[in-house]
Amino acid sequence: MKEKLEKIIASAQDEIAAGDTLHQLNQLKSKFLGKKSELMDMMKQMSSLSSEEKPEAGKLLNLAKKQINRLLNSRELEIKELDYRRTLSIEQIDITMPGRRREKGSLHPITLVMQEIEDIFISMGFDIAEGPDIEDEFHNFDALNTPKDHPARDLSDTFYIGDDVLLRTQTSTVQVRVMQNHKPPIRIISPGSCYRNENDASHSPMFHQVEALVVDDGINFADLRDILNVFVKKVFGDQIESRFRPHFFPFTEPSAEIDISCVKCYGKGCNLCKGSGWLEMGGAGMVDPNVFEMLDIDSEKYTGYAFGLGIERIAMIKYKIPDMRLLYENDVRFLRQF
Repeated sequence: MKEKLEKIIASAQDEIAAGDTLHQLNQLKSKFLGKKSELMDMMKQMSSLSSEEKPEAGKLLNLAKKQINRLLNSRELEIKELDYRRTLSIEQIDITMPGRRREKGSLHPITLVMQEIEDIFISMGFDIAEGPDIEDEFHNFDALNTPKDHPARDLSDTFYIGDDVLLRTQTSTVQVRVMQNHKPPIRIISPGSCYRNENDASHSPMFHQVEALVVDDGINFADLRDILNVFVKKVFGDQIESRFRPHFFPFTEPSAEIDISCVKCYGKGCNLCKGSGWLEMGGAGMVDPNVFEMLDIDSEKYTGYAFGLGIERIAMIKYKIPDMRLLYENDVRFLRQF
């Protein structure tokens, strides 16, 4: 038996050493230690041995089994180490090669302008107020002194969700909510999204506005002019001037359109300003007393001014963007410039 076991161990040693994969080792384990192996047959034959021979035979068989297991375990570790080193060799990183540059994103021009506007007005003592994009007719039209037959209420101009529910056409709705819930003095701006049924090179169905509202004792048109002059110079530079032209808005009286001197020709006349030397910016005026009365603010005691500016319009003028649609196409070549 001893000679036979030595032959089995020698054979196992040679074949295990030649094994290159874990799969081969599993097959060899089955061959030398499995139920149909020679070692297992010899263990089954122990019943035919005498009581004096069994202890010695059992000892030899157990030693042989342990030795083969050690050979298998040792070779398994060697194969795993070889596989690990092979993987490292294949997947190794050459740290001398230049890395792949990960490009950084940037803020959208509308976001840049909106943040700049907020910073300017915060520095002048204004608070920022926000409101819902989905509004009712009272906050969007009625409270702003807009009559029932006004063209802005038509389905062709406004996105209605229901009979009395619509997407707000201006952020002036936030001013109404502020005046409903807070008594003067009030000094706020309300930047946000607005929605109108327009779509061309200078209009978008969704756009952004910043509305401002100041209500206090003794506020006059000169205060409105001064604050807008300061704002224009902070955004476009000290060389840019502003002016007012008479206009009409339902919720302000008197009302005016705001123009600034052309940022390209500085008033001399060019293709950007179409030879006029001026660029349109937005609307402004003194809050109509009817709006105050509707919101339970004493129009005999308080006066106020309001103005609204298109953020896309400011971005287009500031960055010389020729078509508003460029702001919404998400063309990386365009956005990368900012």
